[in-house]
Amino acid sequence: MKLELRYVVEALPALLQGALVTLETSLLAVVLGIGVGIGLTVLRQSAFRPVEWACQAYMSLMRGTPLFIQVLMVYYVLPAVGLDIPRFFAGVIALSLNSGAYVTEILRGGLSAIPRGQVDAARAVGMPRSLVWRHILLPQALVLVLPPLTVEFTSLLKASALLSVIAVVELTRTAQQIVAATFRPVELWLTTGVLYFVMCFALGGAARWLEQRAAVYRA
Repeated sequence: MKLELRYVVEALPALLQGALVTLETSLLAVVLGIGVGIGLTVLRQSAFRPVEWACQAYMSLMRGTPLFIQVLMVYYVLPAVGLDIPRFFAGVIALSLNSGAYVTEILRGGLSAIPRGQVDAARAVGMPRSLVWRHILLPQALVLVLPPLTVEFTSLLKASALLSVIAVVELTRTAQQIVAATFRPVELWLTTGVLYFVMCFALGGAARWLEQRAAVYRA
């Protein structure tokens, strides 16, 4: 089958709109995922054992089940318990809950690299636990884990394609609709793949810029 660029040109505005929705869902999920990860990281330090066990169970569940199933569970279960939310936000919630479990493990690695003496010194001068986390542990941990966080967020952006299963009209769903209408899968899926690559490449560039800034901060 001969490739015809006119199909790409005609579909490009709709694909770019879908890519914008992909970026919106991914960025929201990134922010919420960091929040979930930080919350779980703090809770895991609790002296109350059941809280630690609950956090561990949550992380095992999120990492041990397919994201595809988690998206469907959030989309169908929340309305069943009276929480009727738009499919866009259902997708964001599913992505962020999944990402938060991985961010927690990433932060744990960053925290282990921080010298214990810093925490001991802060406690010796009477600094409250909340301030120790806010001013000593979390800022350093986030700087240290920027490379693995970048990998996680790149994976999250690509995983957002799964939201097409609940009819979120992001990039993959848009491509599916256009392919169904034009019967030109080769041109459209190639273009869709290029758009994903460009977004991931841009994310990597932004992460490298942040790492350079972080290096100045560490210095």
